[in-house]
Amino acid sequence: MHPAFSVVFFTTATGAGYGLLALLGVLAGLGFIAPDFWLGLIGMGLALGLIAAGLLSSTGHLGRPERAWRAFSQWRSSWLSREGVASVVTFVPAGLFGIGWVFFGHTGGWVAVAGLLAAIGAVVTVCTTGMIYASLKPIAQWHSRFTLPAYLIFSAMTGSVLLNALLQGFAVGSNILQAVCLLLSLLGWGWKLATWRYNDRLEIPTSANTATGLAGGTVRSLEWPHTEENYLLKEMGFRIARKHSFRLRQITQLLAFALPVLLLATVFALPWPIATALSVLAAIVQFAGMLVERWLFFAEAKHTVTLYYGR
Repeated sequence: MHPAFSVVFFTTATGAGYGLLALLGVLAGLGFIAPDFWLGLIGMGLALGLIAAGLLSSTGHLGRPERAWRAFSQWRSSWLSREGVASVVTFVPAGLFGIGWVFFGHTGGWVAVAGLLAAIGAVVTVCTTGMIYASLKPIAQWHSRFTLPAYLIFSAMTGSVLLNALLQGFAVGSNILQAVCLLLSLLGWGWKLATWRYNDRLEIPTSANTATGLAGGTVRSLEWPHTEENYLLKEMGFRIARKHSFRLRQITQLLAFALPVLLLATVFALPWPIATALSVLAAIVQFAGMLVERWLFFAEAKHTVTLYYGR
């Protein structure tokens, strides 16, 4: 599949934003994070900013972005539409939670309820995003048991690392949160390796023979269906060289998992100012690594329609 940067940024930014929003809603709503004005302003601003930036970026891949609102009407049958509805609905409790925290200075009562509802909405939205890809049967690399959990794991991972950097900046960091960040990063690393192993061993049962119903021998095209590249080849016939794929996988492991784990592990033994700098660096490096991971997620996927073009 063609890895459009707008969609790559969308899945990375919204995943991190919703992960951070869910953690803020739960932890602040339950009283584990004090209702500090600047902490609430920066935390909610970062979470909602990432979500809004990602959602706006996703419209850049549409042929007619001005008609994006029509997608909301297909929520009964379309995971894309459900994602749009869930993302908009989540802004309501998230906005109330942010107002109560920042402008009223408390996170209990109705503000806590709004925070918990925002967290639920964030999780539901991430699930709908994952199901957009997991429900596509023509793309075997996505239509597997690994896709939906990966979206949830990566969202929790990047969101927790962002929250850790935020709390470290306000000198209210927690060793428990740092340990959770480490465990989630290791879990994400292991899940990504398992996904790659599964995809590399994947045997797609569909072929030109099964598609045409012609048994025996090998069905092949005598000539190309088109004289020049068309939309299907551009969007669904993207191919990446094996050597580039291997190198990008190495970069993904280094930036998204290995370096953040190393930096976060080092933070345990360092004083506050240095711990803050390393925590922020871990969040930045991991976000960059997830951009590479998302690019590979699209580039390595193969659509069944390419059989028509002899691939």
